[in-house]
Amino acid sequence: MNTAVDAKIKQNFSKYPSRSYEKGQILVFADESPDHIFYLIKGKVRKYDVSYRGDEVIVNIFQPPSFFPMSWAINRTKNRYFYKTEEATELHVVPVDDALQFIQSNPDIMLDLLSRIYTGMDGLLGRVVHLMSGSAKSRLIYELVIECRRSGQKHKNGTYTLGTNEGDIAARSGLSRETVSREMQQIMEQGAVSVEHGGILVKDLALLEKLHGSVI
Repeated sequence: MNTAVDAKIKQNFSKYPSRSYEKGQILVFADESPDHIFYLIKGKVRKYDVSYRGDEVIVNIFQPPSFFPMSWAINRTKNRYFYKTEEATELHVVPVDDALQFIQSNPDIMLDLLSRIYTGMDGLLGRVVHLMSGSAKSRLIYELVIECRRSGQKHKNGTYTLGTNEGDIAARSGLSRETVSREMQQIMEQGAVSVEHGGILVKDLALLEKLHGSVI
């Protein structure tokens, strides 16, 4: 995000009440129409649906600074998703009309929001392509590479720490946890990743992309 835009958003939304939530709290339920949006300043929030089997299917992970649910706020379409905290989270609660007026009055904010939407759409479309035509291995690697680029903690030696686990990867990729574990083991044996306490370590992103076999 542009630093000036970030500061502008923060200055505007910080005047509204802040709330803190522990990990695992649901902020918005599916089919619920809130009268406000959330501006996230600390933590992570999972946007997900629930499959007919009762499994969580992750649609997106929001990280600071971001605000949501914007599709509902702008279009007043029915909200079909749950929003749940992934960790201890702090955010500001902003009346939806105030948020929309702020966005409409500031073209730079609108452009930034569009940029985020298109970036997110690219990720979702890539996931759809892999769901329709990719192997279990390619779907797993796609999720790992995207996670590196979006929120991975890059170290000086070129490795990335991902604050996610095999269950989360399964929920994003549409694979079973057993399949993710099996495919992850093969990737580990090839030296691209390792599973460690608290997350996944991508040892060699270039190798991981090579194993995928196509441009991500």
